[in-house]
Amino acid sequence: MSKNALKSYSYFLSISVLCLLLVSCANVGKQSLVMQTENTMALDVDDTQDSIKLKATHVIPSKNQYNALKDEFIAFVHFGPNTFSRMEWGSGMEDPAIFNLQNLDTDQWCKVMKDAGMKKVIITAKHHDGFVLWQSRYTKHGVMSSPYKNGEGDVLKELSESCKKYDIKLGVYLSPADLFQIENADGLYGNLSEYTKRTIPREIEGRPFENKTIFEFEVDDYNEYFLNQLFELLTEYGPMHEVWFDGAHPKRKGNQQYKYRDWKKLITELAPNAVVFGKEGTRWCGNEAGATRDTEWNVVPYEEDPRTMNLFADITDEDVGSLEKLAAGKFLHYQPAETNTSIREGWFYRDDTDQKVRTTDDVFDIYERSVGGNSVFLLNIPPNREGKFSGQDVQVLKETGQRIRETYGVNLLEGAEGPKELLDNDQETNLVLQGEQPIVEIMLPKATKINRFLVQENVNISGERIAKHSLDAWVDDEWKEVATATNIGYKRILRFPEVTTTKLRLRILESRYIPVLQNVSAHYFESRPPQLQFTRNSKGEVSIEPKVSDFRWNPNGENAGANLNKGMQIFYTTDGQEPSAESSLFTEPFLFGEGELKAIAIKNEEKGSVARINFGISKMSWKLVSTSSTQEKHDANLLFDENLKTYWQSQMKGENQFVILDLGKKIDIKSFAYTPPTSTADGMIQKGTIFSSDDGENWTKQDTFTFGNLINDPTQRMHKFKQSFSTRFVKLQADEIAGDGNSTAIAELDFYMH
Repeated sequence: MSKNALKSYSYFLSISVLCLLLVSCANVGKQSLVMQTENTMALDVDDTQDSIKLKATHVIPSKNQYNALKDEFIAFVHFGPNTFSRMEWGSGMEDPAIFNLQNLDTDQWCKVMKDAGMKKVIITAKHHDGFVLWQSRYTKHGVMSSPYKNGEGDVLKELSESCKKYDIKLGVYLSPADLFQIENADGLYGNLSEYTKRTIPREIEGRPFENKTIFEFEVDDYNEYFLNQLFELLTEYGPMHEVWFDGAHPKRKGNQQYKYRDWKKLITELAPNAVVFGKEGTRWCGNEAGATRDTEWNVVPYEEDPRTMNLFADITDEDVGSLEKLAAGKFLHYQPAETNTSIREGWFYRDDTDQKVRTTDDVFDIYERSVGGNSVFLLNIPPNREGKFSGQDVQVLKETGQRIRETYGVNLLEGAEGPKELLDNDQETNLVLQGEQPIVEIMLPKATKINRFLVQENVNISGERIAKHSLDAWVDDEWKEVATATNIGYKRILRFPEVTTTKLRLRILESRYIPVLQNVSAHYFESRPPQLQFTRNSKGEVSIEPKVSDFRWNPNGENAGANLNKGMQIFYTTDGQEPSAESSLFTEPFLFGEGELKAIAIKNEEKGSVARINFGISKMSWKLVSTSSTQEKHDANLLFDENLKTYWQSQMKGENQFVILDLGKKIDIKSFAYTPPTSTADGMIQKGTIFSSDDGENWTKQDTFTFGNLINDPTQRMHKFKQSFSTRFVKLQADEIAGDGNSTAIAELDFYMH
């Protein structure tokens, strides 16, 4: 923006507001625009905070980005050799025969997704190991060399057909990292080949393409290979609605570079409706735990023009789009976040016994926080070795879909009086709000119980503008503030303790420019007994209590979780049986050693979801014998204090870092669990060795272990020993640290006799 333009800025805004007061309701969203809207907008050196704010409100999603936002709840499917090896990351040199798939039911996948309310699925067509799930012309490292249908099977083809049958959009994850192409002698990754003009697709005798589109790119061997595979996926299995690029790299070689701008050109031509994740299309939320930001702006700053960038760094800061952040950039770009996590511990299926599954409460909570927090919810559902989603996963997804339909399928503002543009359920209408702190009032047809309020801005036309808002309900003949939040964007779901009211008032407290709303609705979530959590203290005493609610509002000093849980009772079992109202009633902490605990909350005869935990042997008699080293404030005693927030961390000493424990008596051990710290990524044990001793001096090597993806997924890992052993002293030696670190960190160690 020029300096002359800045001088007239205030006058121009005044005139634009006056014009808005005079126009009719037709095209009101467009009437609130004072400059051309763009998906990406450059900042000038003389831009002020006011001009940056104005520009930010005129940055809007592309058609594909807006459709991605409207998909809201989508599925991830991690499937491949890791499913059978029980590893998170493969080596790339697995025999394809390990993919010993005998049955595949992609219809079941899609039906479960449909029942859950999901609109799209993204499958790992090729993960980091390089194994492909389709009949590619360009490699033999894949399903064509596996036992599945005698090498004639095609997982992607079957999924594509099921998607069409159940009206589920399809997307593909194609890993740029490729360990097979790195590790095998004839691999193309990092082979230092020359960049020459290549024709895509490369012709393969006897396998012609029906699509006759031809591209020419100046690329090396690996980029040609990658482009050829993209061509196959986008022309023979589509239509594709998302292409997902992972930034993770277990290993690199030969300074291999990726020609993403060539990939993008091919994608744009062959899959015009596909949004690209990991690049300029959609972005990672910054974690794999399902955590969400309180404020998720989708207009974010870039130092370079994202339309021409080749490499994209992850955006992981808590603050991604404040005015201060925007002012530090050179370009403003609309880029929705995907909140991705897995329904199970880890991305690939391992088993139905030790691998924990999220509860319905947890999944529904993430749904409300992500979709209702201006992002897309991407939930991974890994198929098992029978080619189906496991029963626990299916049940959780079925219950989640039921909750979504029961809660958000009923709009309690039906028949209400208020701005018709917001109540007509029409995405083509919108309401331009006037005044410094505008208010929207809605009169309900009768006294109604609500505890959810949904509000949407007109982002596809007018961008993101509202920075803070509050909701009031008419209670006891006066307005009572029930919720407050920051930005809105595509969608904001306000959650609050239930109120019975006849009137609602939405107050816009702060905005970057004239607010334009598209839709509001009110809902009631039928309160269910809460999700439970277990804790065991250093004395071996176990407590069971409701998980702390994620509600952020508490202006009156009330605890929303306590209000919602009045009358609730907790019952538990210690013998593996499913708990019921006939089980033990939890009233106070109790001593418990090794074993499985299950608990359930019951309220008004309604049962909550079953919570479960496997505790290792009691640590009350454990003693620390020695360690290789210790950092200040991270003493080794913290690795068995039953507190996941504390951890032992060694000094930066390089190799042979270890800890030795005295378990107090000789016991038989069958497995152990390693829990990494979550407050630091430094020191996570990727590979290690376990030794045993009867006297603490003479040691026997018992087993080695390998844990993958710890930095992205810092959850407890379980290792079953090849054979059980009896010991009093245990030594854990760290052999390899994730991320090439050189210290060792342990939040908790657990050992199991059963």
